[in-house]
Amino acid sequence: MAVKTIIEAIHDTMLEEMRRDPTIVITGEDIGKRGGVFRATQGFYEEFGPMRVIDSPLSELSIIGIGIGMAINGLHPICEIQFADFIFPAFNQIANEAARIRYRSNGAYTCPMVIRAPYGGGIGGGLYHSQSVEAFFAHVPGLYVLAPSTPYDAKGLLRAALRAPDPVLFLEHKKIYRLVKGEVPAEDYIVPIGKANIVREGEDMTLIAYGLMLHESLKAAEIVSREGISVEIIDLRSLRPLDKETILHSVEKTSKVLIVHEDNLTGGLGAEIGAIIAAEGFENLDAPIRRYAGPDIPAVPFSPPMQDFFMPNAAKIADQIRDLAAY
Repeated sequence: MAVKTIIEAIHDTMLEEMRRDPTIVITGEDIGKRGGVFRATQGFYEEFGPMRVIDSPLSELSIIGIGIGMAINGLHPICEIQFADFIFPAFNQIANEAARIRYRSNGAYTCPMVIRAPYGGGIGGGLYHSQSVEAFFAHVPGLYVLAPSTPYDAKGLLRAALRAPDPVLFLEHKKIYRLVKGEVPAEDYIVPIGKANIVREGEDMTLIAYGLMLHESLKAAEIVSREGISVEIIDLRSLRPLDKETILHSVEKTSKVLIVHEDNLTGGLGAEIGAIIAAEGFENLDAPIRRYAGPDIPAVPFSPPMQDFFMPNAAKIADQIRDLAAY
């Protein structure tokens, strides 16, 4: 057992998996000798060489397109999108090609690939280095979408992703890369895709979150606990597929729901979760389903005061909890 940051857990897991499986190759911008902008692949080029650690052109379309070609021809690519904000030139390749290969070939072909993408704000990155893109891709059948919040889950989910027969979008919140530390077992283990985790037990309401917002929500729950409000918190971990069973069971227990995500409110993942609860858990509710998210503005501003305005945080989440508890 070792204490690691999330980026260390991702780095070490990829290193272990590449040593285990010679079909795994990595491609992306600056991932070779430089080791990536976040150093996720530091030392890989020296160990595995340019045939398995491939510096790509500045073209997300080609990173994913070439990755698809690798995947259907016996390799297992890890394609890094340097920032999730730059993933949209590859949207056609991901949603219209990779996610549909199994379906359109009637199972004759699969596309085992992992697409790593650092996402999220709060780092002073401005409009093009702060976006949350999960809702666009969670809409796509044939694609897994994962978002680990802890080093333990980063290792377990990444190992699960590398064993999945279909494409996986692996979202990594860049603000918690080095901010969040935790124990990571040395032995191999897998966190199952599609299984959420109850990280805090509570009685008065269920709070559903992931990524950075999980940690802000945990802080908020601690604040309101001193006021006598007991909050149960679910870390989704898997955004597609969602763990409906865990969500609905928790709602049955608490009867109130707050869904928190950093992405824009309208059309965000919280809307889908709310629809599931309304359709399948309505009779257990004692209050309207509440969503708290980033405002509907085009992107996270660069200005620090405006960035703070955009980003949900523990104090704002605590206010939402108090209001819902009083309903």
